[in-house]
Amino acid sequence: MSLPDLFFEDDYKKFGFGHFSQDNFENVERIKTQPYIKVLYVPAGYELTVDFNHYKTEIPSLFFITYQFLDIKKGNIDEVSLIYYNRDFYCIQIHDKEVACDGLLFHNVFENPKVELSGSENKIIKSLFDNIKDELQSKDSSSEEMIRTYLKQIIIRATRKWKIQNMETENLKISPHEVDVFRDFSRYLELHYREKHHVSDYADMLHIAPKTLTHKFKNLNLESPNQYIINRILLEAKRLLFYTEKTVKEIGYDLGYEDPAYFNRLFTQKVGSTPINFKKNYSAGKKSNI
Repeated sequence: MSLPDLFFEDDYKKFGFGHFSQDNFENVERIKTQPYIKVLYVPAGYELTVDFNHYKTEIPSLFFITYQFLDIKKGNIDEVSLIYYNRDFYCIQIHDKEVACDGLLFHNVFENPKVELSGSENKIIKSLFDNIKDELQSKDSSSEEMIRTYLKQIIIRATRKWKIQNMETENLKISPHEVDVFRDFSRYLELHYREKHHVSDYADMLHIAPKTLTHKFKNLNLESPNQYIINRILLEAKRLLFYTEKTVKEIGYDLGYEDPAYFNRLFTQKVGSTPINFKKNYSAGKKSNI
């Protein structure tokens, strides 16, 4: 089955739905390179890579993808479902009060796009995907709004599950107020990591003292805000090294470092490999300590 198999489009808004399996992974290649927001339903028994993290789906799971690189390695005979849309169709930032997912499902500093689905939740999510497919096939005048309604339900339910799986564990319990601080930090970091490299920059935007922000993260058993800032910068550096032909110097400038030597030392110290060696290892398909 080719992808896309169902698609809605007007002058600005775009929304697509597709299936693919181990036999036709290549059909998703065109979608992967487009600036769509993607929600991937993956049955149990699949292996995939999002950016530089490898996942195996022990149970059905959702993956929420924006600019990350996606590569599906292998899977069973059950098909993967993908819905993808542009921000004109549904912008999570504009509608954040409705779904409260930005900084959690998307752009979270854990760099974890995965939500595992229990038996009952899996049935509900699969039903919502099927409802979207039915609306796309019907092409009724009200289909666009119905699709958007089903999409919001998927996002809301997944946001609840993501919080339980990542923020309400035995070792981590984040109150609703602290979740808001965490979300806002994640969102600001995604917007400003290229030019703002200090905890004080983000503390100012959150209207709290840098020590207070660091203390909040420590109380939550999280890495320091400074480490999350560095992690985000290094993730983008890895993407640019692996997926573009930019030089190390150009990448350093793109990420706000005027001194190429400083950027080179930072990358080497944190990653355990020079930028050049990191690129060579991944280009050759070798495993590297990332």
